[in-house]
Amino acid sequence: MTGVPEGPHASGPAGDPRTARTRARLRQALLDACAERPFEEVGVAALVRRAGMGRATFYLHYPDLQALAVDACAEVVREAVDALHAWRGVPDPRVPPPALTSFFAGLAPHAALYRTLLRPGGGGPLGELLHRELRERSRVERTLAGAPAPELIASAVAAAFAGVLADWLHGLIEDTPEGIAARIWRLLVALHRMPVT
Repeated sequence: MTGVPEGPHASGPAGDPRTARTRARLRQALLDACAERPFEEVGVAALVRRAGMGRATFYLHYPDLQALAVDACAEVVREAVDALHAWRGVPDPRVPPPALTSFFAGLAPHAALYRTLLRPGGGGPLGELLHRELRERSRVERTLAGAPAPELIASAVAAAFAGVLADWLHGLIEDTPEGIAARIWRLLVALHRMPVT
């Protein structure tokens, strides 16, 4: 789920390559625009000019700019979820998965846009999407492993990660990408190992 509504704002079948190409152009246009100015200063008219299409096309695919922004940033949510689950066997709390460190290091180019959509504490539309997807992945994996309290621990993991990520992006936690990856990894491993029964 990307925060983009189904139904009247979805143009063409879900697997329609034309729809996918149009949305990809709009997402790229938004990311390029936000690299030059704050999200709040980006307008639909300038965005569709940049993407080489009309306003009507934009509104066939997205109800507003925030929905497009969440869709454009949905990939970072998938990357976060995958990075946190990029290990096999027994996790070593001292060494985060390389994918997790790479994830934090790769946030800089679009950090301003992420800060707009991911408020301190983990709220905002991107935070809600991250929490939902991370909670579900953690719950499923914990259930498959037969670990206790999958719903409780999955909620705690999702809330902790989204909150720390948001606060780090907003400068409320000072650390390098490598340092924050190591610290959040230790925290999440401790949550998974916490006795809850």
